[in-house]
Amino acid sequence: MRGMLTSTHTPMGMNTTTNGPRRQNLAASTCNDCCGSACAATLPVATSPVPVPASPDALQLRIPTMDCPTEEGQIRVALEQFVNIRRLSFDLAGRALAVEAPPAVWSDIVGAINAAGFKTEMLSAPVAPEEGARAQRSEFLRLAAALMVAVLAEFVHFFAPETTAWKAVGMAVAAGAIALAGTSVFRKGLSALAGAKLNINALMTVAVIGAFLIGQWPEAAMVMALYSLAELIEARAVDRARHAITGLLALSPQQAEVLQADGTWGSVEAKSVAVGAAVRVRPGERLALDGQVTAGHGAVDQSPVTGESVPVDKGPGDEVFAGTINQSGALEFKVTAPASDTVLARIIHAVEEAQGKRAPTQRLVDRFAAVYTPAVFVLALAVAVGSPLLLGLAWTNAIYKALVLLVIACPCALVISTPVTVVSGLAAAARRGILIKGGVYLEEARKLKTVALDKTGTITEGKPKLVAQVVLTESVPAEMVLRIAHSLAARSDHPVSRAIAMGLDGEPLPVERFGAEVGRGVYGSIAEHDYVLGNHRWIEDRNQCSAALEAKMCMHELQGRTTTVLANSEGVLALFAVADTTKATSKEAVAELLRMGVTPVMLTGDNPATATAIAAQAGILDVRANLLPQAKLDAIQALAASGNAVAMVGDGINDAPALAASSIGFAMGGAGTHTAVEAADVVIMNDDLRRVPETIQLSRRTHVVLWQNIGLALGIKLVFLALALFDNASMWMAVFADMGASLLVVFNGLRLLTGRSSLRATTAAGFPSAVKQVQ
Repeated sequence: MRGMLTSTHTPMGMNTTTNGPRRQNLAASTCNDCCGSACAATLPVATSPVPVPASPDALQLRIPTMDCPTEEGQIRVALEQFVNIRRLSFDLAGRALAVEAPPAVWSDIVGAINAAGFKTEMLSAPVAPEEGARAQRSEFLRLAAALMVAVLAEFVHFFAPETTAWKAVGMAVAAGAIALAGTSVFRKGLSALAGAKLNINALMTVAVIGAFLIGQWPEAAMVMALYSLAELIEARAVDRARHAITGLLALSPQQAEVLQADGTWGSVEAKSVAVGAAVRVRPGERLALDGQVTAGHGAVDQSPVTGESVPVDKGPGDEVFAGTINQSGALEFKVTAPASDTVLARIIHAVEEAQGKRAPTQRLVDRFAAVYTPAVFVLALAVAVGSPLLLGLAWTNAIYKALVLLVIACPCALVISTPVTVVSGLAAAARRGILIKGGVYLEEARKLKTVALDKTGTITEGKPKLVAQVVLTESVPAEMVLRIAHSLAARSDHPVSRAIAMGLDGEPLPVERFGAEVGRGVYGSIAEHDYVLGNHRWIEDRNQCSAALEAKMCMHELQGRTTTVLANSEGVLALFAVADTTKATSKEAVAELLRMGVTPVMLTGDNPATATAIAAQAGILDVRANLLPQAKLDAIQALAASGNAVAMVGDGINDAPALAASSIGFAMGGAGTHTAVEAADVVIMNDDLRRVPETIQLSRRTHVVLWQNIGLALGIKLVFLALALFDNASMWMAVFADMGASLLVVFNGLRLLTGRSSLRATTAAGFPSAVKQVQ
């Protein structure tokens, strides 16, 4: 079983949850890649074109030398020691960082960043997205100019007369191209060398300077220009995956029509609208905020939030979400959350945190990279020194060959191949209403062989209705019996109890000493008399299930109904039967699981007759009924005893132990309780059971793409390594091998965002209405 649950609480029950002693992963793992330190590509958190609002106590910093994932990773490592940092929001384009932490540690944070080799400047506000975009355009133009100057250096080398004057001109042009493209690289590379670090900047610095000194100045200029340009393109490509979810904030309008104090309606900035304010939205408009409908009826397209393709009818009392579209009828609603804390904003935060957790394949690649770079560096040194001494090779040729090996030595393509793929997979899942709380679960889902399913709220709608009621005593007036049952049921949030409460009339009576027996029912005292409202098993345990009562209950249960009995110490008072309908998508989901070779099993606390009837409707053959929470936990452990990965899908408190013990826990986010949502590793945000096989499909596709990328990265490196050793590779070829492989794996990973592998891309996803506050 995984360890204790920890969660970061937010309003409306949006909890970013981890299992065991996990905490928010503020620092990237030290990937020992081309950077020789944490690679920020492994932790794409909160770098967004549509900035997520930082909290009021965020430390805003400008870091002039932070312009690529390498520097981001180094800063994450430097700040890993600060356990009270809640969030790091990087803006590489604007070279800015927002640190959400108590003001008391701000000076220590700045000191740690400075100690890592980065100068910082305090900002009063975040860098505007427009400023970051301008900086990127300026960077692109500068590198394009450097590339043109490098081409000019090549022309001088090939076509100018071989005189000292023209050679000096060519070297000056090449030096200009290198300075234009590589000043930042040199500065970082020399700093890394001073600290005895073998990162990509150090390798490129040595390679370019060495090539220039041995007379290969045209190649040195072209290599630096191509390297810097490819780095910029690669960073922007990675940002595409990182921003696939964050950009959804743009779905929410910036203005909202708010009821003013004088009774008129006026347009107000959404971010300034207070909780409790009355907002109106007309047909065809997007909602700017989350709220609860107070007046009007309409059909709302919730696909940007829940992935549901069919508009949902809304009326007074129903919840609505920012970013959704009111298709018909004017609606008025009361704001329930500020603009910075809408469902869309919170789901973005949760996905970003999930993207920051290293997946198993990524850890494997990191360990390999930790050995690969030093090994190739030693090989290059051996070639430079050993070839002339042992093989009689000219020193110039040996050094050139070693410099080619240095460029090939960087495993950037290999290291970046996993995070970009995992990030794309997580974003693709969120677009279909699937919140996966980390890359480890995205990878592990492909191994699932058994999926255990709760019945109520998972296979069924979870909205049962009272269909039969029988008073079984004459010692208490029938009206009073029903009022007692209504009073107890009204205090419970269990779907069956809610159905009974809604199906009975009358005002509830005061209930004292109310409590619940998980998996059995509720109890309480009314007018100094104790009562229980419990299921079939509890009544049997109380020795109150007579033959006549058993016959009545079996009659309903054989029809797939759930029976509940009201009793006191003297006997049974009434019998209630509620019926729940199987979700239209459950049978399709079960059939898809079977087609994929995954065995579905029903685990339910309901009676065997009802469970068997519902299972038959869904196509499930393995049914295990009358299970208390501990029995569900035991069932999961028994299913896993064979060594196969087992998933649990549930929505109730009694499912939480099984969710936590399973290989992967799926919670039905819309109907799920807070405990179930917290204990799960994956949240199905629109309560569609078909998302479970879709998650497995996405995991399998992600695994294929991961190993495609690893194969591409390693294969290209090995080919050019062999060519270099046998004098068939130049520095041009080396830089194309390194940067070309990096771009290939990035774009291959991004395919998960757009193809069928991205689960038939729709719009976006978010948390549905019924995920409530935990505290």
